[in-house]
Amino acid sequence: MNLKELFKSFKQEDFYKNVNLHIHSNYSDGKCDFDDLVEQAKKLNMQYIAITDHNCILGHKNTKYKNENILIKGVEFDCFYKMSLLHILGYGIDIENEEINNLCAKNEKEQKNDFIRLLKSRHPKKVIEAIHNAGGIAVLAHPCCCNVFNLDDFVSKLKNFGLDGIETYYPYDRFRSIVKFSSRKLPFKLAQKYDLIKTGGSDEHEKLID
Repeated sequence: MNLKELFKSFKQEDFYKNVNLHIHSNYSDGKCDFDDLVEQAKKLNMQYIAITDHNCILGHKNTKYKNENILIKGVEFDCFYKMSLLHILGYGIDIENEEINNLCAKNEKEQKNDFIRLLKSRHPKKVIEAIHNAGGIAVLAHPCCCNVFNLDDFVSKLKNFGLDGIETYYPYDRFRSIVKFSSRKLPFKLAQKYDLIKTGGSDEHEKLID
């Protein structure tokens, strides 16, 4: 089963107990060690996780769990388009791919500092193309947080760039609850309208185990 088919097989009840596709380690702005997060997930008997550090794939390069089925390679790129900051998640990428590595942060500030990350944001078309060229799939993260008046039109344009999926299972009540710009029901409708894969994750910055 390829990654697209795997993601399509996930049901709402799989998130976040068995599957969490949006996690950050201390390689970017998370608090936990990369390998500790994998170990926590294994203790919780999770099926799949993706650690998606901001503009950074060093964790995937350095982990001792490279060959573990539970760990899906991932990254979250900061992008800017039509006066809106957005995040594009890349899954299943070749971490040795030159385009992906060229898009990654050049120093720790570009991985951890919100202001620096904004200044260094990328165009989503370039990011989506690089993800595809690295054999991965591109997903719009937490779409209700995009500060756009018309999310439908915004997603339509990203789809034209090659967007594969949209994050629909996301805990807006816990994260970014103050800055929702759209109804949390809308991403489900847009996934259906534009034939996008529905993904989900907690955008975890802490421990997986309380």
